[in-house]
Amino acid sequence: MGKKMLNAALLTTATMLTVAGCGGGGTGGSDETAAPPLNPKSVSGTIKVLTNRTDLVQDGTMKKYAAAFNKEYPKVEVRFEGITDYEGEVKIRMNTDKYGDVLLIPAAVAKGDYPKFFAPLGDTGSMKEKYRFTDKTDVDGKTYGIANFGTANGVVYNKALWKKAGVTKWPTSPREFLTDLKTVKDRTGATYYTNFKDGWPLVSPFSNSIGSVSCDTKASDDLADMDAPWGDGTDLDVIDSLLYDIVHDKLSEKDPSTTNWESSKTLLAKGKISSMVLGSWSITQMQDAAEKAGQDPDDIGFMPFPAQKAGKFCSTLLSDYQQAVNIHSSHKAAARAWIDWFTEKSGFSASQGVVSALRSAPMPATLKEFVDNDVTMVERSEADTAEVNAIDNASEIGLDKQDYRQKLIDIARGAQKGSLKDYFADLNQRWADAKRTAGS
Repeated sequence: MGKKMLNAALLTTATMLTVAGCGGGGTGGSDETAAPPLNPKSVSGTIKVLTNRTDLVQDGTMKKYAAAFNKEYPKVEVRFEGITDYEGEVKIRMNTDKYGDVLLIPAAVAKGDYPKFFAPLGDTGSMKEKYRFTDKTDVDGKTYGIANFGTANGVVYNKALWKKAGVTKWPTSPREFLTDLKTVKDRTGATYYTNFKDGWPLVSPFSNSIGSVSCDTKASDDLADMDAPWGDGTDLDVIDSLLYDIVHDKLSEKDPSTTNWESSKTLLAKGKISSMVLGSWSITQMQDAAEKAGQDPDDIGFMPFPAQKAGKFCSTLLSDYQQAVNIHSSHKAAARAWIDWFTEKSGFSASQGVVSALRSAPMPATLKEFVDNDVTMVERSEADTAEVNAIDNASEIGLDKQDYRQKLIDIARGAQKGSLKDYFADLNQRWADAKRTAGS
């Protein structure tokens, strides 16, 4: 990549927060590879799988997966623990050796520390041929996690509503998108929805779109080398300017402080709101909401971010949480067997309408329109995430936090003083100063 590597102290601060006191849980392990077992019948043991999907644990879905797994691995007992505050709870547990046999790697763990807590799953050189997103957990040529799934990024919208307003083609630019939003609002009364109050929908759906505008796999990594990420024509300039213009032009809800994420699903299904920038994981949730509301689930559509490069739409493809094996697990073979089976044979990705980590798997039915319209899927590199996060933390901007985009919306609607130009200038200055501090 041609970028200077951060020193150990900097790597510690490279994520949004670090695992305080994790040295207690991250020592005493070995670098024994959790390799795929050769003979399923010889694998045994009881493993605990930690998950953030409490809903799937509570409704018995995960038990059904375990029953199917046992047909191939009859001597392995799989126990699940759904954790509501996954990040907070698992971070605490990682002060000990007891943090499950299989877990989703918390964002709190610095990438450089993965070897302290997780067993390597194999050499990245060979793993990347089979699995997507391996660079996210690659440390010194070894892969420490396999993605739970991947998600494409774009705009979820009510197709029937847009068609009613006379808009049937995907907008190819931010300006066209704004024009279409105005047309939809004028003819139906429905507006774009910011989900301002809940905040998190302003975070990953927008930051994850970095690379969709430029169609560049290294768009996120390149932030580590940039002095002005919000400079004219950059991905962040286009993405955040669009959000500003939507609000400034009164094409979003009247009072952002009253938005509600759960309600937004039904509002979209009923055509009360028109669209939201989100990941493709949201499609099935919107379709479920439509069905519950007595609406047609097929009315829910998903379009690429409204920008083209050389006449082509692009959509960034990023991984969700990464499944890993606790380095202290006494049943690494069983743990790895579960990860491989869940990734390759469970059908989980297809049922959730998300992208499988398995390269050979087809795109989900939810992305059929992307496939049919030749949308280029940009598997965004995360090789330099630690460096980017270090600069972001030092700048106190928070690309992965809601505050800076909430302020952007407040400026756009006149709730805070300022202009878009001045705000971007401030963000660029803070980033440049932090970049020098971080030594990138």
